[in-house]
Amino acid sequence: MPTITPEPGPPSDPELHRDRGMAESFGTDAERYDRARPGYPDAVIERIAAACPGPEILDVGCGTGIAARRFQAAGRTVLGVEPDARMAEVARRLGTAVEVATIEDWDPAGRTFDGVVSGQAWHWVDPVAGAAKAARVLRPGGVLAAFWNAPRPPDEIVDALAEAVRRVVPDIPVDVTAMKRPIEETYPALIGKVADGVRAAGAFGGLDEWRHEWTRPYTRDEWLDQLPTAGVFTRLAPDRLAEVAELTGRAIDRLGGGFTMAYSTLVVMASRVEGGAERG
Repeated sequence: MPTITPEPGPPSDPELHRDRGMAESFGTDAERYDRARPGYPDAVIERIAAACPGPEILDVGCGTGIAARRFQAAGRTVLGVEPDARMAEVARRLGTAVEVATIEDWDPAGRTFDGVVSGQAWHWVDPVAGAAKAARVLRPGGVLAAFWNAPRPPDEIVDALAEAVRRVVPDIPVDVTAMKRPIEETYPALIGKVADGVRAAGAFGGLDEWRHEWTRPYTRDEWLDQLPTAGVFTRLAPDRLAEVAELTGRAIDRLGGGFTMAYSTLVVMASRVEGGAERG
C-alpha cells in the first residue's frame, strides 16, 4: 500500500483508515508503484525477520510485494493480504502469494504465523481491529511489525512541491512543508496511534519503537516517476499532475538534475505474549 515518498507530510489523520477511496487508489498504476517506490534497508528487514520465532510471515497491505520480496529473499515464506486486486495481481506475478481483502475482513481459515508485518500500510488499517486480528493469527512469541519510510528531501524540493500544490491543487488539505520538520515533531501521532492499538489488543508485550537512517540518490526522472504514486496525487487529473511535476522538476534541475534523499525507516514492534488473550 502507500508510502510516504513523496507524500507531502506524514499520514497523521486518526481516521485515515476510513478513507477507502484513497487507500485503494494506489493500484491505478500498479506497475509504476512497484517500479518507483523505495524499498527497505537490509538492516530493517533482517532485524524484523530475526525477531520472528519462525519463517512464516503475513504481510498486511502488501501492495505489489515490495516488502514481501525482501522477506522472501531473507528466507521467509510470505503470504500477502491486499485489498486492491490490481496491486495483488502484480505481487503474484512477481512471486508473492496474495489474498485480496482488508486485514479486518480477511479470513485466516485457522492459519497462524510467526510474524505479521506491514510496510507503508498500517495507517490504512483500523489500529484496534488490526492489532486484534494480528494477535489472533500470531503464534506465541510471534512479532507484529509496522514500518514506514519517512523522507527528508532537500528544502529546495519541499519548497517547490509546496508551491506547486498551492498553485495547482490548493484544495488538497496537506501541509507539504511538514517534511522540513524533524521526525520527532511530525510522526508521534502516527506512532502513538499504532502503539495504542497494540496495547488495546491485550495480547502483546515488549512494545518497541525504533528507526533506521539511510539515504538514496535520485535523478530527476526517478523522483518524478514516484510523484503520481503518492496518496494525495493518485486521483489527480493528468494535466494537473503534469503541472505539479513540471514545477517540481525545475527545482531538481537547479540542484544539478538530482539529489540525495535522507530517509528514516520508522518501526513499531511487539511480541505476542504466551497465553495472552486478545480482545475484540
